Amino acid sequence: MNATGEPPETGPLRVVLVGSGRTGLRTARILATHDHDVVVVERRADQVQKIADEYVATVIEGDATRPSILEQADLQQADVIAGLTDTTATNLAACTIAKQRNPTIRTVMRTAHDDPNEYDEFVDETFVPEVAGAKVAASAVELGVQALEGTVGEIEILDIEVGPDTPVAGKTLEDVALPRGSLVVTGAGGDSIADAETELLAGQSYVLAVDPSVANEVINLFRG
Repeated sequence: MNATGEPPETGPLRVVLVGSGRTGLRTARILATHDHDVVVVERRADQVQKIADEYVATVIEGDATRPSILEQADLQQADVIAGLTDTTATNLAACTIAKQRNPTIRTVMRTAHDDPNEYDEFVDETFVPEVAGAKVAASAVELGVQALEGTVGEIEILDIEVGPDTPVAGKTLEDVALPRGSLVVTGAGGDSIADAETELLAGQSYVLAVDPSVANEVINLFRG
């Protein structure tokens, strides 16, 4: 975390996920493959065992609306908390407790309501799982990387902002060795089709199509 209250722009994050249902577990898997340090708080014993068996995250058993349980996730060291249960009130309570314990933590919340903007003054970001999914939930956690809807098959479509002092910053595509299975689709800001002369500028976003097996490598090249 930094003094402005934003998570680090580059490098792995320490993420606390509340809930490990379908959305929560898939989100944990995605974040784990991106080398983030994931902690899951889950009240159901069967789900706790499932997560433990997969080794995708540290798991804490208990009700996340109880401060004594949530504090076991070491909130002071966490960069992000994401409430991913199917109960909006539970997610909001967990985010509120976390923010009270750590004012710099980034809060992300799943909501069942049609107007997620209703919670803008209480949490940093919301999403509705019926129109999003685990990839979009993970994107809400990771600043600078956004999974776009409309993904075809197993190919992931990512909108990635180039971080400063990263391996690709300031270089043209001709001079960048991207892993096999990845393709830069657009130029800066999505205003043009990328070609060999497209320069990857720090602070600018580019749309990429990537095979899931190389997604983490590509993100590291663009984000550091």
